[in-house]
Amino acid sequence: MKTIKSKLAVALMAAGLSFSAAAADIKVAYDADPVSLDPHEQLSGGTLQLSHMVFDPLVRYTQDFDFEPRLAESWERVDDNTFRFTLRKGVKFHSGNTLTADDVVWTFNRLKDSPDFKAIFEPYTELKKVDDYTVELISKGSYPLVLQTATYIFPMDSKFYSGKTEDGKDKAELVKHGNSFASTHVSGTGPFIVTAREQGVKVDFERFDGYWDTESKGNVDKLTLVPIKEDATRVAALLSGGVDMIAPVAPNDHQRVKNAKGIDLVTLPGTRIITFQMNQNSNEALKDVRVRQAIVHAINNEGIVKKIMKGFATAAGQQGPSGYSGYDADLVPRYDLKKAKALMKEAGYEKGFKLTMMAPNNRYVNDAKVAQAAAAMLSKIGIKVDLKTLPKAQYWPEFDVCAADMMMIGWHSDTEDSANFSEFLTMTRDEKTGKGQYNCGHYSNAEVDKLVNESNVETDPAKRDAILQKVEATLYEDAAFVPLHWQNLAWGASANVHIKPIVNAMNFPYFGDLVVDEK
Repeated sequence: MKTIKSKLAVALMAAGLSFSAAAADIKVAYDADPVSLDPHEQLSGGTLQLSHMVFDPLVRYTQDFDFEPRLAESWERVDDNTFRFTLRKGVKFHSGNTLTADDVVWTFNRLKDSPDFKAIFEPYTELKKVDDYTVELISKGSYPLVLQTATYIFPMDSKFYSGKTEDGKDKAELVKHGNSFASTHVSGTGPFIVTAREQGVKVDFERFDGYWDTESKGNVDKLTLVPIKEDATRVAALLSGGVDMIAPVAPNDHQRVKNAKGIDLVTLPGTRIITFQMNQNSNEALKDVRVRQAIVHAINNEGIVKKIMKGFATAAGQQGPSGYSGYDADLVPRYDLKKAKALMKEAGYEKGFKLTMMAPNNRYVNDAKVAQAAAAMLSKIGIKVDLKTLPKAQYWPEFDVCAADMMMIGWHSDTEDSANFSEFLTMTRDEKTGKGQYNCGHYSNAEVDKLVNESNVETDPAKRDAILQKVEATLYEDAAFVPLHWQNLAWGASANVHIKPIVNAMNFPYFGDLVVDEK
């Protein structure tokens, strides 16, 4: 573990005086690095992890799913459709520009144009400037999830991202998987600036000298993020001291990390659903609800949790986990090989058929192994699977064009609410609104669409819960997707790296608040 001293500390040492805190230089190994520096290019865990390092949201979740002020120092509901946020004064971007309401409005308008994020902000008509440090978020109706969506507004430096590049391109241009200005340049308000980036190799960060949150006890001055795809290699790097923190720690490695001297394992129950989508546009057989039901019944997700996940996950029968609005305890996993074979015969596919399957191999815990197990299980009902697994950076472009008959997708609700799963994964694809943006099953049910939209203007919690339970029940009956499990979370770190206060069930560690002791 290397440490570097602040200029003040060095001066004190030179004078023969002691100092109370040293700045830390740490290395973190994730299973993959961020695909872009543009916070609006992809709605993914990697993008949001990066956003919490180099940007700041208006509002942030606490570990208990409460809300704490960040760039918005206070808020209030003005009327049924209007929510007012008062911004902090004196906040600087990495460029030196000062944050104002103009930056927040500019960011909101860009979010409304983002293919990935527009669905989150579809309930709103506008975000308007009241004065330089006050904005109002105006919804189409009495929307119940305003603060939840405000956690996804990371104000961007509108002056920095305005104008033309040397080759005449708009600096604000948003390009999926493209080499845009915003994907390679960044100016945020967050605790860290990006000093160097080699895609697939490393990202270097340094503490932002002008960071507004002077009350933060975080003392990480330099941080290097390195992608290590293989689980065992990542753990070996932690145990050897090559890195100071890793995520995730695969279930097979938990005991090894627990038993290691000077190493801590931190775990949390997760709410990210891991699923397979069944592409009805690419494979005719998948249009038959009996075939989709057969596939769901053929995949033993409880067995996958037990053998592959080593119990470090919860087998799922629906989208939202227990505790989420819409959860129905009766919608349980339904592995039944005999019934699966009967459904295939009833649908006219007693001899089976062929399908293609794709999954990432470094995005979710044991993702490739889970896909391999599912493919083997489908062979028992005559379905011959051509499986292809890819690193995350190569997988997402394939997912965006729904390149296989079955595609793996994991989703953590952006609003800690089950409606968000449907908005992105099972509602009818709508390029204009962004609904169904990640629905590679091309499942479409007008009643589901209607119910989800109704839930988003229902402020009575009991009524809203009942609406969303109808959604889950319909998806269950239609076998709209293959539910696998809710993935739990695990991090490993050197004992002097105090990660427990900064990690959370959203899997967005707040590195700006990380405290590291000297070894």
